[in-house]
Amino acid sequence: MVWRTVGTVDELLGALRDGDRKIELASTLSGMGSLTLPPGVSLRGGGLEFAAKGLRLTSNNTIENLSVTVPEHEIAIYNDVSVNDMGTLTLRGITTRGQIYLQASYNVLSGIVHAKDIHVAAADTRDRFDRPTGFGVEALQGAFTLWNRQPDTAVVLHARLENISAGSAGQPVRGSGVFVGGHMDGAGKPNGGTVAVALLSTGEVHSDGGIAPGTPDLISGGVFVISGAEVEEVQNLGSTTTYGPNDMVLDNWGSVKRWNAMAPVTSHGPSGIGFVNFGDIGRLNVSAAIETHGVGARGFNVYDGSLQSASFKSITTHGDGAVGVQVSMELPELTIAQGIMTKGGTGRSLVKGVMVDLSAIALSVKPTGHVGRISIGGDISTEGVGVVAVELEGGVDVMDIGGQIEALGAGADGIRLSAQNAGRLVLPVIKAEHGKEKVVIP
Repeated sequence: MVWRTVGTVDELLGALRDGDRKIELASTLSGMGSLTLPPGVSLRGGGLEFAAKGLRLTSNNTIENLSVTVPEHEIAIYNDVSVNDMGTLTLRGITTRGQIYLQASYNVLSGIVHAKDIHVAAADTRDRFDRPTGFGVEALQGAFTLWNRQPDTAVVLHARLENISAGSAGQPVRGSGVFVGGHMDGAGKPNGGTVAVALLSTGEVHSDGGIAPGTPDLISGGVFVISGAEVEEVQNLGSTTTYGPNDMVLDNWGSVKRWNAMAPVTSHGPSGIGFVNFGDIGRLNVSAAIETHGVGARGFNVYDGSLQSASFKSITTHGDGAVGVQVSMELPELTIAQGIMTKGGTGRSLVKGVMVDLSAIALSVKPTGHVGRISIGGDISTEGVGVVAVELEGGVDVMDIGGQIEALGAGADGIRLSAQNAGRLVLPVIKAEHGKEKVVIP
């Protein structure tokens, strides 16, 4: 079947009326209302510009090498929820200004999404009423969103999402960046339809949720895997950067077998966490630096769910209340190739929907946490007044530190640990110029 080339809006609409199944745009077309591609129709080349909503897909559509432009608060590409089956929706080489939003809701009970080389240059999802809720907060939708909202567990969307990018350093998307999830209950646990993702890989992602400082119950994420997503592998091939309050850089509520971040993970803004896990992850590997800037902007947290092993290159935080690593659950293995450094004191930080006071401890294992082995190649250091470098309230079986523990602030102790840990851990050189080297917690 040959491609029919069209150069005007009238020619495009005529091709659709005539039942053409392969249509190529010779230019950028504007001045039309939202456009629906009938089932089985493919569209490629050129561009489409809309004053409101943009291009609606139905089932078994392919779009490629295409730009779609709408006002930034509108939806550039979305799907028809009156059909029962998406079939296979294929998006290749797509650039948009405006959100890409693909969902299973209303009549949609099945579908496959293949997306590759997708860039959302600008989008603003802050006004979306529908938001997943869990762990004391609501989460903003992403510039690229794939969401199974069906409550029936029999409804499964399948997806492969490759090289999805959003925003730029000069113009981050507003809201979350890349968002993939399924149906969940109000506590953040999966409760219905799922999204089975063979691969989620991302290029550069720049996002700013635009959340007011001090807001306790609203967050966004640069790359956000929501409950109900079952992902074989996440690959962050480009840097992920967030710029506002409560903007998590990498956040998991779902189930991920392997998560590999190969480029810098950076936050700018209060309570912006580098990597936070509330779901289930097999192996996490962040082979580039995590660096956060802002009050309460922590490096890495395990607050809920499960994580089998976590490895990092380095973690550095700049801000009061910005803990380096905090573990509140079971973690068999924690490895940091270089070291952990915090440069702040005590400040407010968002924890499960509540603003609390935290000290910028470099490494903290809470009483509910337990780590099988901690291996750190370099130093663990803090600079804040009265900020202990290492606090081990929960159990640690083995700790191997290649450098030393340094508490450089006034009145700061080097390590605080439980009597259980004090009796069997081999400790490195501890440097506490203005505090005690070791304090055993009763």
